[in-house]
Amino acid sequence: MKRTLLALAATLAVTGALAEYPEKPITIIVPFAAGGPTDKVARDFAEALRKPLNNATIVIENVGGAGGTLGATRVAKAAPDGYTLLLHHIGMATSPALYRNLQYKTLEGFEYLGLINEVPMTLIGRPTLPASNYAELLKWIEANKGKINLANAGLGAASHLCGLLYQSTLKVDMTTVPYKGTGPAMTDLIGGQVDIMCDQTTNTTSQIEGGKVKAFAVTTPKRLTTPILAKLPTLDESGMKGFNVSIWHGLYAPAGTPKAVVDKLNTALKAALKDADFQKREEALGAVVVTDNRVNPAEHKKWVESEINKWGPVIKAAGQYAD
Repeated sequence: MKRTLLALAATLAVTGALAEYPEKPITIIVPFAAGGPTDKVARDFAEALRKPLNNATIVIENVGGAGGTLGATRVAKAAPDGYTLLLHHIGMATSPALYRNLQYKTLEGFEYLGLINEVPMTLIGRPTLPASNYAELLKWIEANKGKINLANAGLGAASHLCGLLYQSTLKVDMTTVPYKGTGPAMTDLIGGQVDIMCDQTTNTTSQIEGGKVKAFAVTTPKRLTTPILAKLPTLDESGMKGFNVSIWHGLYAPAGTPKAVVDKLNTALKAALKDADFQKREEALGAVVVTDNRVNPAEHKKWVESEINKWGPVIKAAGQYAD
């Protein structure tokens, strides 16, 4: 009888604690440097997320390095109490193929809370490139095989992944030039030191609008609707059937986080995605807020698993790995 009462008291204590969640600040780990596109998404999302969590304090902590795997490892090993979360992009799905010695298991090491957004990509070139549209770009690529430099922001970056898939689909090898971030890659593209790059609209829209780079196509199945990018054709309609790359962001908690906390965070996530200010900020970045079933934990996890299966063969075929 005494044990039963003690067990009941413990259950009630836990239930009461969960009912009050969150009782202290929540930390969202962003596994990249401050000021980058994922950091921007995280800060805007955190502002929207805190409202349905009774105006909770949410702190963004940048833990960059190793293509996002250091920050992800930090969260995977954190206490599963709902106070340490991870906001990560497509690297969540590509890291298993890119890194030989991950310190976590992508599908087993986290509670999946929901997908947040998708960011289209654009294929851009140096301003002096002798091509003014995608058809002319293809002719230039054909005439310059073995001489083309393809920039990216580093191993595992969005630009790296898009570049790999572009080469694989086009069946043309290019000289890959990795940089330590989008900033220096874009600087050299604008300066003409490299030829082309495929990167997120969050990084390219202002450069396209300012005429600092040439824009040739977008990577989504449908054309974009933003004024600056609406005239660009899709790679799919330009002959690369089925080409589809977007950089998505999702929210995660350590595996073992109580279901009541997961449910509360998922409910808050769904409310945050409907926040008008957040939607306006995402639209300004060229990002699309997710509204389908992938905002649910189970569907979010299925999506990441499908992305692992999509990118694994592409990365392995390219033979680009890191320890």
